[in-house]
Amino acid sequence: MFHINPSDKELYQILTQSKVIAMVGASANPDKTSHGIMKKLQSVGYKVIPINPNEKEILGEPCYASLLDVKEKVGIVNVFRKPETIVPIAKDAVSIKAQTLWLQSGIINEEAAKIALQGGLHVVMDACIGVMHAFLNVPNHD
Repeated sequence: MFHINPSDKELYQILTQSKVIAMVGASANPDKTSHGIMKKLQSVGYKVIPINPNEKEILGEPCYASLLDVKEKVGIVNVFRKPETIVPIAKDAVSIKAQTLWLQSGIINEEAAKIALQGGLHVVMDACIGVMHAFLNVPNHD
């Protein structure tokens, strides 16, 4: 059975209700897509927590080595990692009681989706959170 992403209405609710996004695979390199998406999400009012063990800070936010190191409540775990690395991230997302596991464009992992769904999370795969935010006309968080 293949995972089907939530409807546009459900995605809109996810994006309006979540205030904190943990970005796994965030990069300090301005040429990387994750950097641009993090900047866009910050500009519309989200608190974005970068997860990257190789960085100390990205776009003014302190970096964490793992989702398990984040102390505040995370709504969305947004992932910029290769599909074969997603299963442990899904398990960590369940452990921290995130609400949504969101895999960026080009990232699909059915096993990770199953783990997250069984853990009570919404799952979005192969979709850019920045594009969906604009497409669904989600209001800024102020």
